[in-house]
Amino acid sequence: MENVHLAPETDEDDLYSGYNDYNPTYDTEELENDTAFQQAVRTSHGRRPPSKTSLVSSMGRPMTGAIQDGVTRPMTAVRAAGFTKAAFRGTAFDPLGQARGPAPPLEARNEDSPEEKIRQLEKKVNELVEESCIANSCGDLKLALEKAKDAGRKERVLVRQREQVTAPENINLDLTYSVLFNLASQYSANDMYAEALNTYQVIVRNKMFSNAGRLKVNMGNIYLKQRNYSKAIKFYRMALDQIPSVHKEMRIKIMQNIGVTFIKTGQYSDAINSFEHVMSVAPSLKAGFNLILSYFAIGDREKMKKAFQKLIAVPLEIDEDDKYISPSDDPHTNLVIEAIKNDHLRQMERERKAMAEKYIMTAAKLIAPAIETSFAVGYDWCVEVVKASQYVELANDLEINKAITYLRQKDFNQAVETLKMFEKKDTRVKSAAATNLSFLYYLENDFAQASSYADLAVNSDRYNPSALTNKGNTVFADGDYEKAAEFYREALRNDSSCTEALYNIGLTYKKLNRLDEALDCFLKLHAILRNSAQVLHQIASIYELMEDPNQATEWLMQLISVVPTDSRALCKLGELYDGEGDKSQAFQHYYESYRYFPSNIGVIEWLGAYYIDTQFCEKAIQYFERASLIQPTQVKWQLMVASCFRRSGNYQKALDTYKDIHRKFPENAECLRFLVRLCTDIGLKEVQEYATKLKRLEKMKEIREQRIKSGRDGSGGSRGRRDGGAGSDSGQNYSASSKGERLSAKLRALPGTNEPYESSSNKEIDASYVDPLGPQVERPKTAAKKRIEEDDFADEELGDDLLPE
Repeated sequence: MENVHLAPETDEDDLYSGYNDYNPTYDTEELENDTAFQQAVRTSHGRRPPSKTSLVSSMGRPMTGAIQDGVTRPMTAVRAAGFTKAAFRGTAFDPLGQARGPAPPLEARNEDSPEEKIRQLEKKVNELVEESCIANSCGDLKLALEKAKDAGRKERVLVRQREQVTAPENINLDLTYSVLFNLASQYSANDMYAEALNTYQVIVRNKMFSNAGRLKVNMGNIYLKQRNYSKAIKFYRMALDQIPSVHKEMRIKIMQNIGVTFIKTGQYSDAINSFEHVMSVAPSLKAGFNLILSYFAIGDREKMKKAFQKLIAVPLEIDEDDKYISPSDDPHTNLVIEAIKNDHLRQMERERKAMAEKYIMTAAKLIAPAIETSFAVGYDWCVEVVKASQYVELANDLEINKAITYLRQKDFNQAVETLKMFEKKDTRVKSAAATNLSFLYYLENDFAQASSYADLAVNSDRYNPSALTNKGNTVFADGDYEKAAEFYREALRNDSSCTEALYNIGLTYKKLNRLDEALDCFLKLHAILRNSAQVLHQIASIYELMEDPNQATEWLMQLISVVPTDSRALCKLGELYDGEGDKSQAFQHYYESYRYFPSNIGVIEWLGAYYIDTQFCEKAIQYFERASLIQPTQVKWQLMVASCFRRSGNYQKALDTYKDIHRKFPENAECLRFLVRLCTDIGLKEVQEYATKLKRLEKMKEIREQRIKSGRDGSGGSRGRRDGGAGSDSGQNYSASSKGERLSAKLRALPGTNEPYESSSNKEIDASYVDPLGPQVERPKTAAKKRIEEDDFADEELGDDLLPE
C-alpha cells in the first residue's frame, strides 16, 4: 500500500494529480548507481572466458555453456530467433541467416502426373463453358454450340481419367451438371429441340444431381415452342410438383406458363383458374391482362369488368416523378437528382410504366365493345374506372381512342364531336385532339377548318411536331410553299425523327424547283426508312428532273425490288430504257407492267407499236383489241386491229373488221375508203355501195364545212371577200378536218408501197389518210413515253401526296 497515493481531500480541482508517480523499481536511468545490478553484470556467466575443454553430461550431450566445434551451446532451449552466441567476439549479426547462401530451388512440378493432367483438363472444360456462354450473349449461336459440344467431349474424357485415378465418389458433379446444362441450352437456342430434350433428360434422370427436376420447366418451354401443348402442360406440372413451396416466385411463373398454354389450347376455364390463382397470390400485369383475354374469350361481361379492375389495381412499385424534381437550390442535391434522373433504374421504371399503360389501353380497347351494348358506353365505363385509379392521365388517351374507333367505323361526325370535347382540356390533350381534327378536315379537303385546328394545336403546344406538320400541309395546299417549308423546318427542329415533316419538306423543295435540297431531304429519309417505296420513287423522280437517267434507273430498280408488282414503276423504267435506246429492256419492263395492270393505254400502245416495228403484226392485234375494249368509243383502236389483219395478209378478217367498224361508226370516212379499196381489189359487189356512201359522206362534210366557213365570213366582214371558191378550199378544209381523225402521230408511218392492192390508188388514199402501219423512216419518241409525259407520271405516282399527322 506504500505505492498507493490517495488524492488529497483539499485539492478537489486537480483531476490529474498522482499520474506522474511511479515505482522506482522500473527506473532504468538509475541502473548505473544500483550496486546489486552492477555486481550481477560483472559476475555474469556469459562474461567468463571460454573453456578449452567440453563438458559432457552423463547422457553424452554437451552441458549448458559448453563449447563444441567453436559454437557455444545455448543457455536454454528457448532463444531469440536467429540469435546464436558466438564463441569469439567479432562475429557478424545475421538474424536472417543470409550468410548460409540462397535457399535450395523449389521442387519442380511433375506435369506428367495424372493429378496434374486432370487439373489442367478440368480448367480447360471450365474455359470452354465460359466461352460458350459469352458467344451466346454476343449472338453467335453456332460458335456457342460448338464450344458447348467441345466442352462436353473434354468433360467425358475428364471423367474417365478421374475414375482411373480416384474413387468414383470424387467425380466433380457440379462440372458435369454445368456442361450438360449449357449444352442443352445451346441446342435450344439453335432450334435443335430434339437434341436439347435428350440432354435435359440425361440431367433429370441422374439422381446424383440435386434440384434437377426444375429443369422440366425448360423442357416444357421447348414443347410449347413445338406446339405440343399437352406435353408442355405435363412437364410444367411435374416441375411444379418438384419445386418446394418456399420458392414462391418460381411457382408463380410456372403457373403463368400453364395458363398461357391453356389459352393456346382453347381451354379458357383452366386458364382462368391458373391466372386467378396468380392474381390472388402475386398480382402482375401480364397475368391480369391474360385473365381479361380469357374472360373475353368466353364472353363473361361481369368477370371482364372485375378482371379489368384487378389489372388497374396492380401496384407498379416505382417512385413518383416528384422524386426527380429538385425541391431546393442546393447544388449538391441538384447534382444527385441530375445523376439519377436518367440512370438505369429510372429507365427501368419508365419501361415498367409504359408496359402497364400499354396493357391497360389494349385491354380497354378490347373489352369496351363487349362489356356494354355499344362500344361508346363501354369506353365510358373504362374511362371512369381509369379516372379512379393511379392511371388518371390515361383517361384522356382512352377518349381519343374512342374517337379513333368512330373513325374506323366511318362515323366521322361522332369522331369530330368526341375530339371537340378536348378543346377545354389541358394543353397536351388539347393539342393531340386538335391535331387529329386538323388531320380529319384535311382528308375531307376542308382546308379552312384544317388550318383552324392546326393553329389551335400549335398554340396549345408549340413543340408538337405533328401539329406543325399539319399546319404546313394546310399552307402547302394554299400554294404558299415557302411558308410551308418554314413549318416543316420547325417541326424537324422540335423532333428530328419526324419523317412526315422531312418527306413533306422534300416535296416542297421539289415544287420550288430546288432539286438539290429536295434530293438531300429524300436521301436523309432513305437512311431512316430503308425500304420506303414512296421515298425511292421521289429520289428517282428528282434524278429524272435533273436529267440523270442512269441514276433514275438505278433508284427505280431499287423501287422494283421493294414493290415488284408496281405497274407504274415498271412503266417508268420501260420509258427510261426506251429513251436510252435499249428496246429489249424497255420491252421487258413494259411487258411486266402490262401483266400487272393490263388497262394502261400508254403501255398497250407502246407494246402494239413495238410488235409492228418488229414485223409481228399478229401479236400486236391482241393489244389493240384490249385497247378497243378499254376505249370502245375510240375508232382508232379498231382501225389498228383491221390494219394489222391487212398487214398480216388476212384480208377476209380485215374486211370483216372494217365492216364491223362501219356499222358502229357509219360516218367514218377512213373506214369507207379502206372498204372501197379492199372490195375493189378482192372483186366484191359491195364496192359500189361503199363508194356511194363515201361520196355522200364527203359531200355532207364539204357542205358542213362550207356552212361553217360562210358563217365565219359573215361574222368576219372582209374575210368573206377572199378569192377562191369552195372547190379550191375543199381539199384544204377536208384535210384539216380529217387531221383530227387520224391516228396518233406516235404511230405515224409512210404509206406502204410493197402491197399490191395499194399500188393502183395509194396516192389518192394518202391524200386524206395516213396509214399507220407502213414502214417507218424515223420514229419519234415512243408512244408510251409521250403518253406518260402527258399523264404527268410524277404527280400521279407514289408519294406526291403530303403525309398528314
